[in-house]
Amino acid sequence: MTDDNGAPTESAPMDRPLEGILVLDFSQFLAGPVAAMRLADLGARVIKVERPGTGDIGRTLAFAGREFDGDTVSFHAMNRNKESITADLKVADDLAYVKELVERADVIIQNFRPGVMERIGLDFESVRAINPGIVYASATGYGEEGPWKDRPGQDLLAQSMSGIPWLNGSKTDGPVPVGLSIADHLMSCHIAQGVTALLVRKFRTGKGGLVQTSLLEAMLDLQFELLSTKLNDDTITVQRHGEHSAHAFLAAPYGTYPTTDGYIAMAMNALPKIGDLLSIAELSEMHDPQLAWDRQEYVEDLLAARFATGTTQQWLDILDAGDVWCAPVLTLDELLASGGFEAIRMTQPVTRGGNELLTTRSPIRVDGHILTSTKAAPTLGEDNARVRAEFPSRAAATAPGAAPAGAPAAQEASA
Repeated sequence: MTDDNGAPTESAPMDRPLEGILVLDFSQFLAGPVAAMRLADLGARVIKVERPGTGDIGRTLAFAGREFDGDTVSFHAMNRNKESITADLKVADDLAYVKELVERADVIIQNFRPGVMERIGLDFESVRAINPGIVYASATGYGEEGPWKDRPGQDLLAQSMSGIPWLNGSKTDGPVPVGLSIADHLMSCHIAQGVTALLVRKFRTGKGGLVQTSLLEAMLDLQFELLSTKLNDDTITVQRHGEHSAHAFLAAPYGTYPTTDGYIAMAMNALPKIGDLLSIAELSEMHDPQLAWDRQEYVEDLLAARFATGTTQQWLDILDAGDVWCAPVLTLDELLASGGFEAIRMTQPVTRGGNELLTTRSPIRVDGHILTSTKAAPTLGEDNARVRAEFPSRAAATAPGAAPAGAPAAQEASA
């Protein structure tokens, strides 16, 4: 069904582009699991392979200390719409069964430190020998080579080593990291993009492949403007500005300014126009664009003094009418209460054990459809019996006295 403009309606059947694709997710915590979840949102079937007893460390590493139905809320946010089986990759029978699943899979995602998958025989070359058409995604902290390859691959650490914290804040601040797991989230997008691209090639040619990326590469890619400029002009240095500046490499008025009841943000705008709209004579006379650089902190101080005399909405009314690029700086509560947040429909309910959790959805819309699902993250080993029944072990089926399908795996720590 379509609307009056020919676009699909929400009631029209949804053909998710990755339906029929089987993904084995060996990854933990954030970047790898979120990449696999992005594929699940697009229709792939994702089976999460976890160590018995403990599972993904994200099950207990809580964001803000919050839990839901025995797992952290953040784990649910990263693992919705997946299945879970347990396998101890140090136990021969478990590893043998996992390799049988590898034969049937289309995609593998893993984010162990370099060398771990090689030691257990699940690295790309070993897997390709089992399944030549496999699409294999490997995510690390700092790549597979070089002096940093064995350092802990964690978001704050990758941010810090990439130089990102020195781009935030003012000249009087120390390093200011981004307050979210930006390296992990960006890397998850790169993994999902690479996997999808290799799946397209597989459908064209029958050839699988290996996609690799790292937290560091994600952070360096984020800085493509800065790095490209620096690589071609060695005089470029990071020089943070005054307390209102929002960017080390953009001139005034680019920044945030306090009002009587909040803050307002301003992007790139001509100073004379702003001066006229806000009745700041000094800005009205700044017709030379270079002055936005040369007198940056002076400009910001003038704006801060003016904005401090009125409410955010008062200034928005004036600036919006003048087609000035600006926006309110919303708190989290203000965002959630806003009409803009409601209109974009970015949340979805998922259920587990009769309990409902509200979380975010995929940010992608396909054929006019918002991608949602009601399945919450699985409990640890929730799908052991069902997956083993669907994909019975050939070795177990022929071995004398074989354990029944769905028998629990050994409880040793996995690799």
